[in-house]
Amino acid sequence: MSVNYRLARPEEYGAVAEVLVAAYLADGLIPTGTGYERHLSDVAGRAEDSEVVVADEDGKILGTVTFCPNGSKSAEISSPGEGEFRMLGVDPGARGRGIGAGLASFCVERSRELGYRAVMLSSAPKMRAAHRLYETMGFVRVPELDWSPNAQVDLLAYRLVLTDPAG
Repeated sequence: MSVNYRLARPEEYGAVAEVLVAAYLADGLIPTGTGYERHLSDVAGRAEDSEVVVADEDGKILGTVTFCPNGSKSAEISSPGEGEFRMLGVDPGARGRGIGAGLASFCVERSRELGYRAVMLSSAPKMRAAHRLYETMGFVRVPELDWSPNAQVDLLAYRLVLTDPAG
């Protein structure tokens, strides 16, 4: 069986939400009392102006990521001419198969298709395995863009330059 990376269909939004919430809960990434679980579950809301991507194996959703093109209200740190991805999560039972890398690569390729000069993302400090993946892909830290959406969460910014800024 092979994993297919594609846009989520509306009838899959419930399954996408379940996988994403399970991934965040497994990693301890849902701060108590913030309502973030509800935010993660709003797949339909994100799909209005972003691209919700899934990793699908024989109809089973194994992972998801939200790609934010320019103008998306879900984008947090990207500037015009930069793509951004958020809310990457892999079903805990499907980890270790390269699914996270496949989802991140989908977003990088989508950014290239759109002619963007870079791809941005934010990541929690304790997500060290994700940081290793991003750095292997060529992402570099951008500390001046680190930020905190609330008092319980600090986020580290990363950028992958896709084109030579001089040309």
